[in-house]
Amino acid sequence: MVTLTPKANSLQLFHLARITHKYQFRSIETWALNALTKCYTRPIPAPSFDEADVPTLLQITELAALCEQRELLDSAITRWKRLLGEGKDIALALSVSERLNLRGLLGLSYYSMMLKGRDYWESDHLLTRSQRIRLLSGHYNLSRLWERLPNEPPMLTHSTRCTGGSTVRCNQAWGALWKSILDMGKQVLLLQYADVPGKMMLAESLIKALVGGEIPTQGILDGIPWCKENALVVTSSKVKEIQDSLAEYFSDVA
Repeated sequence: MVTLTPKANSLQLFHLARITHKYQFRSIETWALNALTKCYTRPIPAPSFDEADVPTLLQITELAALCEQRELLDSAITRWKRLLGEGKDIALALSVSERLNLRGLLGLSYYSMMLKGRDYWESDHLLTRSQRIRLLSGHYNLSRLWERLPNEPPMLTHSTRCTGGSTVRCNQAWGALWKSILDMGKQVLLLQYADVPGKMMLAESLIKALVGGEIPTQGILDGIPWCKENALVVTSSKVKEIQDSLAEYFSDVA
């Protein structure tokens, strides 16, 4: 069928899905959404969202959220994230994710806008006053988080070989290692002070390189000989935790 090939008219599928959703023609709606999803998740060749004869990324996102089509919505969010990585359409991504309550995209949109700096926020006419307040709040909250993090190492899961009194020494060594790694982030001038996700990804890369022997350890891992792989695991989990909860930091509630 043409609808399941690169020649599919995605704009027609989009309109069909919308109207059948409105009038509750469920079977046709499901068919149209599935065809549209296949059209936009096809690896190569795949249509671009900014071509004249296809729905815009905004339209696709709204339709996927309206019809609760998870696969199509995930594909749209991936494209939004790609745009954010390129520094494009940040205010638009922020607006649509706020309106549709797309928490993961919302946090990343605020974070991307925060890194642009206050002068940029003030000049962007698409941003509302309350969004600018949340950006200020996010900058403050993430700065405070960065002040606390070096002294709050994530709980280390110990190896079965790390028992008795050695777990206490291991925890102490892990705390010292965590603090020293995060303190390195303060010396990276290319990263803004409130760029906690960026600094945490740097910390994760350093610990991964140390554990993998890619850089000289100089005895820094001697205190956690059996648990160094677990140190990398909990660091990666901490990075994901911060990334997943970004939206919570951009709140105008004190």
